[in-house]
Amino acid sequence: MKRTANAIWSGDLKAGKGTFGLGSGALSDHPYSFKTRFENEDGKAGTNPEELIAAAHASCFAMQLSAFLAEKGHPAEKLEVEAQVTLVPGYRHHRQPSGSGRTCAGHERGRFQG
Repeated sequence: MKRTANAIWSGDLKAGKGTFGLGSGALSDHPYSFKTRFENEDGKAGTNPEELIAAAHASCFAMQLSAFLAEKGHPAEKLEVEAQVTLVPGYRHHRQPSGSGRTCAGHERGRFQG
C-alpha cells in the first residue's frame, strides 16, 4: 500500500506559509505556517505536521487494538484513542499513544482502560 501527501511552502521560515494536501483528496490546499506550528497552542488558527502525525498514530493504534480484541473474542463496539506528539525544537518528536476502551461486548469499561 502506498499513500501520498504533498506540501508547498513559500517564503522564509517565520514569515512564510504553505499548504498541504492528501493524495486521497480528504484534505486539499490546507494552510499551515510557522504560527500554526510553533505559536498557536490552541490549534484554532490551523493544523500542523505534528497534529497530523498524532492523528495517524491514534488511528493506527485504534485499528490494531480493535483487531487484537476481536482475536481474543472481545470485539470492540467503540474505542477512543488520543495520541500526543510533542515537538521540542532542536530535538526529535516524542509520540505517546494512549487508549481508552469505551465498550467491549460483555465486559465493563474499566477493564480495558489503560
